[in-house]
Amino acid sequence: MKKVQAIGVYCSSYEGLDEVYKKAAAELGQQLAEHHMTMIYGGGALGLMGDVSRAAMAHGGRVIGFMPHHLKEFEDPNWAITELHMVDTMHTRKRLMFEHSDAFLVLPGGFGTLDETFEIITWQQLKLHDKPAIFINVNAYWTPLQELTTNIFDQHFARPEDKKCFKFVNSVPEAFQALLKAPEPTVHEPMEDWV
Repeated sequence: MKKVQAIGVYCSSYEGLDEVYKKAAAELGQQLAEHHMTMIYGGGALGLMGDVSRAAMAHGGRVIGFMPHHLKEFEDPNWAITELHMVDTMHTRKRLMFEHSDAFLVLPGGFGTLDETFEIITWQQLKLHDKPAIFINVNAYWTPLQELTTNIFDQHFARPEDKKCFKFVNSVPEAFQALLKAPEPTVHEPMEDWV
């Protein structure tokens, strides 16, 4: 596979989460820096988003965030990263995160995390891209989702070949191993040309 240079990270922006999730977030940030991969994310300073970004920066990594202006009311922007871009809408944020990322890693999160991740998976299902998407199943958090996706395939609501659109792993190191095994992504036109 070509050298993955930038990873889109989706995860929770909520505070007060169990320490097991915060530890995994810090590990992911450190590993991104040590693998010389730029972190692309939603630009927040709170929750796991903040934990990953701070760890990446603390270990000499490069972090680029995209945050819609209206989210400043709900999430603290992280001004202590390499680049923080305030953008007009969530759609712009999603587009820029997609365009700047070579692959996507998904830590535990809520509805926003699922929204962004499933959009990426759906675009791959529609053959608009083939960038890897990997769920990191910390503390078995994603196991119910893994069971649901198995049922989707078993009940023929998705094609068997769509199983390649995403993968579940149990740890941060496994996520990087999976990235190394992923096929080389195809170069696509900018998103505005096809969405």
